[in-house]
Amino acid sequence: MERSADPELACPVAPVVDIVFSRWTTPILWTLHEYGRQRFVELERRLTSITPKVLTQRLRQLERDGLVARTYHAEVPPRVEYEITELGASLGPLFAQLASWADARLGEVERARRAYDAGR
Repeated sequence: MERSADPELACPVAPVVDIVFSRWTTPILWTLHEYGRQRFVELERRLTSITPKVLTQRLRQLERDGLVARTYHAEVPPRVEYEITELGASLGPLFAQLASWADARLGEVERARRAYDAGR
């Protein structure tokens, strides 16, 4: 398999990192996975520090990426619900591996940071 000379293009996981690890993707996907189908206001309540504008942008991007499904109900008042798709749920093992790594290694990262900061 021929690799690009451009490191950003050569790394096969770079597109995955761009999709999955933007600031709000993980909390949104986790919330939808944990609590099931949610209305916008329910997501806002659960993700207390996200602004409505950013939540809207992230949900649209996740829908575009196929990780979240949006269902519009033509009622009065209109109702919109979001749920994680099969594709989005397939990221579960990746998140579980990352959680295991964090449990095992985050203390080392914190110690390295303190050592680095102390040497400056």
